[in-house]
Amino acid sequence: MVEIIKANQTHSYLIVEVGTQAFRESHGHSASKTDIDSYISKTYKKETILEEFNNQKVLYHLIYSDGVIAGFSKIKLDTTNKNITDISITKLDRIYLLEAFHGKQLGVKLFQFNVELSKKQHQNGIWLAVWTENQKAVNFYQNMGFKIVGAFDFKISETHSNPNHIMYLEY
Repeated sequence: MVEIIKANQTHSYLIVEVGTQAFRESHGHSASKTDIDSYISKTYKKETILEEFNNQKVLYHLIYSDGVIAGFSKIKLDTTNKNITDISITKLDRIYLLEAFHGKQLGVKLFQFNVELSKKQHQNGIWLAVWTENQKAVNFYQNMGFKIVGAFDFKISETHSNPNHIMYLEY
């Protein structure tokens, strides 16, 4: 059974754990261990996640498979991008699925859930940044209807950035 629930502050430890593991699984080879550790220590601190729950435009959701946490998503409503002229658009900031749950269509379900949520919030589209070397993710988003509309350097640390595509799906 698949269940998607809205996360709250009590789930911050899960977001830290799953975010850390999923980032290492998907991006751990994209930079040095020091750079990856630096990014994780800034991004996946409980205090950082707790603070985000104070922002009404940031929405976290957890996905469970047979009662086991499989991943999470984070969207930011009304977040513009210089490559997109539409207004009232959502940023799909994170959609992380633990490797053990790949191939079970959970990513598709979590993605579709976020698109519907964004539409219910009267948004006109959804955009994201995806690492250019993560061809599996790029293909997934293109299959979902996204178009590459720009480029972005994703800063992992003070000394390392990874090239990303900016992708957009207009509703």
